Amino acid sequence: MPDNKTAMKLAHLTGAKGIWAVCLLALLLVGCDKGPSSGGAGGGGGDVIKVGEYASLTGKEATFGISSHEGTLLAVEELNAAGGVLGKQIKLMTEDTQSKPGEPATVVNKLISRDGAVAILGEVASSRSLEAAPICQQNKIPMISPSSTNPKVTETGDYIFRVCFIDPFQGTVMANFASHTLKAKKVAIFTDAKSDYSKGLAKFFKDKFTANGGTISSELDYNGGDKDFKAQLTTIRASSPDAVFVPGYYTDVALICIQAKQLGLDVPLLGGDGWESEKLTEIGKEAVEGNYFSTHYHPDVGSDMSKKFLASYQKRFNGKLPDALAANGYDSMMLLADAIKRAGGTDATKLRDAIAATKDLTLVTGSITINAKRDADKSAVILQIKDGGYKFLQSIQP
Repeated sequence: MPDNKTAMKLAHLTGAKGIWAVCLLALLLVGCDKGPSSGGAGGGGGDVIKVGEYASLTGKEATFGISSHEGTLLAVEELNAAGGVLGKQIKLMTEDTQSKPGEPATVVNKLISRDGAVAILGEVASSRSLEAAPICQQNKIPMISPSSTNPKVTETGDYIFRVCFIDPFQGTVMANFASHTLKAKKVAIFTDAKSDYSKGLAKFFKDKFTANGGTISSELDYNGGDKDFKAQLTTIRASSPDAVFVPGYYTDVALICIQAKQLGLDVPLLGGDGWESEKLTEIGKEAVEGNYFSTHYHPDVGSDMSKKFLASYQKRFNGKLPDALAANGYDSMMLLADAIKRAGGTDATKLRDAIAATKDLTLVTGSITINAKRDADKSAVILQIKDGGYKFLQSIQP
């Protein structure tokens, strides 16, 4: 709109009629400028569809957010190169949660209220998804988590979804692996007391392992970010377990593996998808060798779409090998795009219903059906850390 000096100059030149003309012009310009403050309802208008993403791009779980974002970005670039969705380009608006509590609420409020996102993608860490999900639910903006596995995430409400399996399944997978493949009779559990993900996964593992006839030799916890685990590991060693289940995140897990080796705790350590990061082997080196974890995807297993994704990802990101979080990020965007097409637009209610109706959608990590609890029914894979990389062992169907 004209600034005050311009308006006064026009008024001086044209008289009273000029003042009314300038005022009318200003009102018209203000009325047409919806801008970022238009809210979620306007995010599908014009030539773009605004999609918000929140991820831990910095901080102690940064590799999670970076991988997930790269997969999401690749999906957006491919969709836009192919003409977009319903003839509109996707505008991806990404915010960094810095791996900190408090940030998810701040950035998701911004993405919805100021930036006008019609849907939200994120987060990887369950604690951060649990912080942001109520905001999306309250604003009736669909949210799709790529990799948060705690069941409570989608229990937040009917606008909250995920494209990954959940911890009751992941815990069962690893408990059965410990019982049937490793033949473990006694397992110790070492849990991050500050993590909803870790506490939930530990519970589901314990329930299934004991149901299989196994015994929990000891249960101890730590606080994520700790550096010294030797006191707890000494107690664990004294309980003589056949294996140790550590449902934590890669930075802590690497240090735990190092200190376990130093103490002579020479039994397999097991974990979940929170282990998967290049930083695990970079920090842990030979101390993490031979251990096992469950996750969502491995390049050695997959469809033609998975092979295409692998080639495209490596080309886009300088030969980097995609991990499960990158694949889930890609799938979250592709599932959203598919739902927008089926909804015929970005109306929140119709979009929510279309996401909920997703059935047998072939994506990079497999065939995805969104069930009645808004979770994805899909398979898991078990990997072993071998020669500084991840060796595929098994694929487990839901």
